[in-house]
Amino acid sequence: MIVKGSQRGGAKQLGLHLLKTEENEHVEIHEISGFVADDVMGAMKEAHALAQGTKCRQHLFSVSLNPPPNESVRVEVFEEACAKIENQLGLAGHPRMLVFHEKEGRRHAHAVWSRIDADSMTAQNMSFFKTKLRDISKNLYLENGWEMPEGFRDWRLRDPRDCTLNEWQQAKRAGIGPREVKANIRQCWDRSDNGAAFAKALEERGLFLAQGDRRGHVALTIDGHVFAVAASIRVKAKDVRARLGDAAALPSVAKVSETIGKEIAPRISRHIAEAKRIAQNAMQPLQERKQAMKSVHQQERKRLDDKQRERRNVEQQTRSMRLRKGVAGIWDIMTGRHSKTRKQNEMEAWFGVQRDRAQRHDLVAAQLKDRQTLQRDIGQTRERHARQMLGLYRDAARYREMARGIQSERVGENRGRNDRAQPRGPEISR
Repeated sequence: MIVKGSQRGGAKQLGLHLLKTEENEHVEIHEISGFVADDVMGAMKEAHALAQGTKCRQHLFSVSLNPPPNESVRVEVFEEACAKIENQLGLAGHPRMLVFHEKEGRRHAHAVWSRIDADSMTAQNMSFFKTKLRDISKNLYLENGWEMPEGFRDWRLRDPRDCTLNEWQQAKRAGIGPREVKANIRQCWDRSDNGAAFAKALEERGLFLAQGDRRGHVALTIDGHVFAVAASIRVKAKDVRARLGDAAALPSVAKVSETIGKEIAPRISRHIAEAKRIAQNAMQPLQERKQAMKSVHQQERKRLDDKQRERRNVEQQTRSMRLRKGVAGIWDIMTGRHSKTRKQNEMEAWFGVQRDRAQRHDLVAAQLKDRQTLQRDIGQTRERHARQMLGLYRDAARYREMARGIQSERVGENRGRNDRAQPRGPEISR
């Protein structure tokens, strides 16, 4: 289970993100403990109000828990992971929220703690939390028998195509997937030993090397979207400068964008727009299937919740009737029957909770399996679209090379004409 955390403020924004249903197909509020409020936004307001009594600006600690995509993980595993995080980071007893999200056939969780100790009005120190979360993540893989990612075994084997949320959103705006972009930049880096070779390799893939405002060497797509080279290939900026040279010698992003606009975009933009339209039409029936499946799954979960609620009420009433009242109840207390009955009720209630959790887990697992089947079709369609877009970018690069060749020929012809038209003067040596 990949565990990533961050200290942050912005309680309202985080609360809205946890409840966001536009991107998440299912949102389940599993636990809100330690707060007076019983809803996410109320708990966020409460945490923010408590932090106002301190100087802490990042009063929240947010953690995402992402299990392996092909594993069916029970709720208890997420709860155990949260308990380990609390013990390692000193957050035991702090108010906590646990929310489950389901998106694209994958289920993950977000846990949020308030760092503020209400008794001392101080914020819990979160030193070295990234290292501690990494160790917790490794232990979760070992304890549950999951296949550990290569990057955990050896950091040098980390997949360079893994991207952050900002990189993912940036690539979505660019019209192609971040893995395809980063894979292409990585291929160009591996096959190039200097800046000129790297720039040429990029242009063969429809990307253009430029000087960024703060990020040194960057790669531009034909749409003008910028990708930092060092961040894309997971290499230090100084190593990029050592191989490619100083970025100050490159044209700026604005200059490259202007060149793209003059030479390439007008010729190929209509093809790119047509490709996007075709991809959108191809995705339309899949999106309709996704929405229909989402509605059916929500109805199934609601029916299960209603049936479980009715059964709990009946069982609770049955257990309550076992505890006699009046003189009979006093007699039961004196003889010890009351204590035995109460323990029996507690045990049955505990088994009932476990039964309901198991039923819900089985339903969610079956729905995720159906959703993953649909997601494979969606993923194949996206990959076809990405390959087509990258092909158009390569075509755009070839157009640029053609334009450069034509300009060079024209310059050569003009020089030849000028040389023929100019009269030869007497040579100095004569």
